[in-house]
Amino acid sequence: MSAQRSPSARQRRLAAILRSLRKEKGLSRDAVAERLGCSAPTVTRIEAALVGARISDVTMLLEIYEVPPHTREILLQLARDARKRGWWDKMSDTIPEYFQSYVGLEEDASSICGYETEYVPGLFQTEEYARAVMGAEPTLAPDEELTQSLSIRMKRQELLTSATPPEMWMVLNEAVIRREVGGKDVMRRQLLHLLELSQQNPINIQVLAFDSGAHPAMNGGFSILKFPKPSDPDVVYVEYWRGSIYLEAPNDVNAYNRMFDHLRARALGPDATRRLIEQAAGGTS
Repeated sequence: MSAQRSPSARQRRLAAILRSLRKEKGLSRDAVAERLGCSAPTVTRIEAALVGARISDVTMLLEIYEVPPHTREILLQLARDARKRGWWDKMSDTIPEYFQSYVGLEEDASSICGYETEYVPGLFQTEEYARAVMGAEPTLAPDEELTQSLSIRMKRQELLTSATPPEMWMVLNEAVIRREVGGKDVMRRQLLHLLELSQQNPINIQVLAFDSGAHPAMNGGFSILKFPKPSDPDVVYVEYWRGSIYLEAPNDVNAYNRMFDHLRARALGPDATRRLIEQAAGGTS
């Protein structure tokens, strides 16, 4: 079996199909593992997209599940596509393990929406603002590691100018635009960059003002990623210090979608948001 890598949407789709095929045949993981010549936990990891299956393993699994030739070739092509390496795989030594999966999913997403409580989202950060944010991280080495992490963040932002950028809809706590990160000049340029982004399609930015009162996301921020194919389930990403969780269960995803809709309705509209950001930028001059 191959080494662990960031699962792309294709890898997750293949994993879900293989899991469904096994269940349709009424086979246990132990029975499949015996025929595949591996352990049951390995089958579990393949079906959870925790490892990428080798083409030879997928070929054998499709034989075990008696998949028709035409469908088999489609799934083998999906398996080949799922094994293609992204730019982030070459930087796996620098990207925190808990974040590698997110970068892979971010590249495949057709829509990313979410809520940020403390700082500008990574895809919207200027380089100098990002450097200031990363410089506050006590576990980063002062020079080389910080520079590599900064390079990765800037590389991620190429997604916004790609041929098919995802639709972005972010709600920012007002603290994000009020907290002075990196000094007055750095913060002012960051706010002006936010203003510029807010006028570009397909980017939507709203600010949840301080006077909006209590709201359901006071426990922290989150991101919801959606994908072009209906067969790829939405993913909720929740990050905490030195770790993260990924939620795919429909009940969890639906709850976060409802929460985001609530935040979006409570937040300032696009024009009012731009006026508030302009005001904040003026206050940092």
